[in-house]
Amino acid sequence: MKPLQTSGAPAAIGPYSQAIETQGWVFCSGQIGLDPKSGALVAGGIEAETRRALENLCEVLAEAGLGFHDIVKTTIFLTDLGDFDVVNRIYGEHLSAPYPARSTVQAAALPRKARVEIEAIALKRA
Repeated sequence: MKPLQTSGAPAAIGPYSQAIETQGWVFCSGQIGLDPKSGALVAGGIEAETRRALENLCEVLAEAGLGFHDIVKTTIFLTDLGDFDVVNRIYGEHLSAPYPARSTVQAAALPRKARVEIEAIALKRA
């Protein structure tokens, strides 16, 4: 197993890696809308947080030489499923067909009082 770390995404806020690469698979930890430079949650609500979370995820994938097209599964955590339509629209701006498998769940709370967290599993193609 190889841990992945990039300064382009926020540092882990606990005892975990931004991602782990093993046997061609890359397991990305959940990303919230933290600014990687300040470590603070971006202002602007669910839209800004979603865009930043996806940018952070993109940076982690890039560290492994991958992009959104390499994702096979995502999980989106929302503190309010009422935000689903906004998050879904922004997600659709970043990912394209064939879309990865996905789960979306409501969580009681997320780290740093974030409203959205997105994790992914990607595969390095031969």
